[in-house]
Amino acid sequence: MTKDLQFDPATIRELAQILRESDLTEIELVDNDMRVKLVRQVTVAPMAMPVAAAPAPMASAASPSAAPSAPVAEIDADHPGAVNSPMVGVAYLSSEPTAAPFVTLGSKVTQGQTLMLIEAMKTYNQIKAPRAGTVTRILVESGTPVEFGEPLMIVE
Repeated sequence: MTKDLQFDPATIRELAQILRESDLTEIELVDNDMRVKLVRQVTVAPMAMPVAAAPAPMASAASPSAAPSAPVAEIDADHPGAVNSPMVGVAYLSSEPTAAPFVTLGSKVTQGQTLMLIEAMKTYNQIKAPRAGTVTRILVESGTPVEFGEPLMIVE
């Protein structure tokens, strides 16, 4: 034996209005043998994570002092003055496209001084001078991909 249950449309509309006006996603109303359940689907947009602005690649007409001074093939990663990439990423010689490079050819650097940035997984990692000396070769251009262990600069 089945009962024909009638639901009051006005009550259902009121419950739906409560769902829209509140943070609720579902309402259930039970009265003896009668039960009404309204469920609202909520679409959650993914949260945007704040990300530092990526430096744009440097223009091809960069200053001569920022250009690589020797092809990478000529430099061995075991060169005593080589500063090798500690990670895979994209190398940047300055913090912004319009900013001056961290170092140029002939720059005197101190141990721990920032030489460049490598962007890996949306994080900018400072590459610091492992020793004091003079930058004698810059082996990468700003905005170029680099591999783990690849020579980036020579500091002698």
